[in-house]
Formats: sequence, structure tokens, C-alpha cells
Amino acid sequence: MSSDTRKLLEELREDHRNMALVLDILDNIAKLARSGEDPDFELVDEVMRYMTVYPDAVHHPKEDLVYKELMKSRPHLAEGLDDVAADHQEIANLGNRLRDDVEAIVAGAAVRREHFIKDASEYVFRLRQHMQWEEEDLFPRVDEMLEDDSLPIDVEQFQHIKDPVFELEVESGFRRLMASLKSE
Repeated sequence: MSSDTRKLLEELREDHRNMALVLDILDNIAKLARSGEDPDFELVDEVMRYMTVYPDAVHHPKEDLVYKELMKSRPHLAEGLDDVAADHQEIANLGNRLRDDVEAIVAGAAVRREHFIKDASEYVFRLRQHMQWEEEDLFPRVDEMLEDDSLPIDVEQFQHIKDPVFELEVESGFRRLMASLKSE
């Protein structure tokens, strides 16, 4: 089953808006920690579980398919796209490092506050920077490609995977995150 690329691009932009909301929560928690307050590490754990099970595992691979098609179909629009997969991997590595920090803290291990703050801040900064680059540069290139025609991109492998936080029914493991999103 292929997907209309315009619809897929709309979904990717919606994911970015949702991810920005989650990053705001994580950024606020890092700021609280920086000011000496004790963060809600169970909330941070939910945030990082979400970021690794949806954006890293579903959103970024969808983007990789779009960029691969752009490189194949419109090479003149594909300058700089060779770095996208590496960016996605770097972001995943930063996210995994932060998730490991938080899991250790929740399990009772000693993790220096400064270490958590540094990892959280670096993750938020890098992912925001990457999303901004995509929104301002890469997505417009795909839009330009689509002015000529609609290219079907096979995303069947992702069709059954729903966003566990931003769908109509929130998965039970993300209730604290959803409550925090509603209070923001």
C-alpha cells in the first residue's frame, strides 16, 4: 500500500508540532532541575519512552523514506540530504543516553544532576534544531517536488503504528505525559 506523499508530509508536520509540545515539557523539567528543584523523573521516563517508541521508531523512518524518494526522483533538490539519516541516528543516540540516565535515576542509581541537565538540554536543543531545519529547508523541497506530481511512497510498514500519545486513545503507559500536556 502506498501513501500519497502530500498526506504523509502533513502527518510529518503534525508529528513535529506534537514533538515540540513534548520537548517543551522536557525543557521545562530541565529548567526546574537547573534551578535546584527535584524533577518528576517518572514523567521524564514517559517522555523518553514516547520519544523512542514513536519519533525515533516511526516518524524518522518515514522521513527517511521521503528523503530517499526525493534524492531518487529530484536529485537537484536533494543537496544536503545525505546527512538526514545520520542526524536521525545522532538524535536517537542522544535520546537513548537520556533515557538511560532517567531509567537509572528511577531505579535508584546515583546520577549527577548536572549530567541529567546536560543530556536533557542537549537532546532538546538538537531535536529542535533538526526539526526547524526540516521545516524550513527540507519539507519545502518536498513541497516543490510535489508541485509537479504526487509520488506514492510505500509506508505500509508504518500504517498499523499509531502515535501512542496523540491519537484519540492514549496508551496507558503515557497517562502522566498526557496529563502534563493538558496542563501546559
